[in-house]
Amino acid sequence: MKNSGNLTVTTPSDREIAMARVFDAPRHLVFDAYTRPELVRRWLGVFGGWTFAVCEIDLMVGGTYRYLWNGPEGATLGIRGTFMEIERNARIVCTERFDPPFDHGEAIDTVTFIEHAGKTTLTITVLAPSKEARDGMLQSGMADGVTASFDNLDGVLASQTPSE
Repeated sequence: MKNSGNLTVTTPSDREIAMARVFDAPRHLVFDAYTRPELVRRWLGVFGGWTFAVCEIDLMVGGTYRYLWNGPEGATLGIRGTFMEIERNARIVCTERFDPPFDHGEAIDTVTFIEHAGKTTLTITVLAPSKEARDGMLQSGMADGVTASFDNLDGVLASQTPSE
C-alpha cells in the first residue's frame, strides 16, 4: 500500500490497482464533478503545463467518453472508453484505453462514491488486461498524476459546496 498525499494506492490482485481518496463533500457533488464535462475540465489532468483539448462525456450505458490533453513541447495524451454500468451518485463501470504510445491495452475501471458523515470516499479500481500492463501503469507515475488531479478536484468541490 502506498499513500501519496491523501491518495491511497493498493494492488488488490496481480491485475488491479485501487486508488482512493476522501473528499469533504457529499457524493452527489463528487459524482457531478466526475461526470460533467464543464467540471471535469477544471480538475482532471490539468497541471504541470497540461491543458484539456477534448473533454466529451456521454453518460449513459453504451455511451462513450474521450479526453485529450495538450502538454509541454507539443506532447499529447488521450484516453477513451465506453460506459458499461452507471448507478447515479454511487458507481460507474467503464472501459479505459490510452492512445499510443501509452496504450497498455483495454482496462476496466470501477469507480465508487461512498458517503459517510458528509464526506465521500472516491475509489477507482483499474482492472488491467495483464499483470505486465498493471505494472507498467504503476511505473508510469500514475499515482502522482491522480494525486495532482484529485488535489484540483478538492478545489473544484470546495467551490461547489455551499458554505454554512
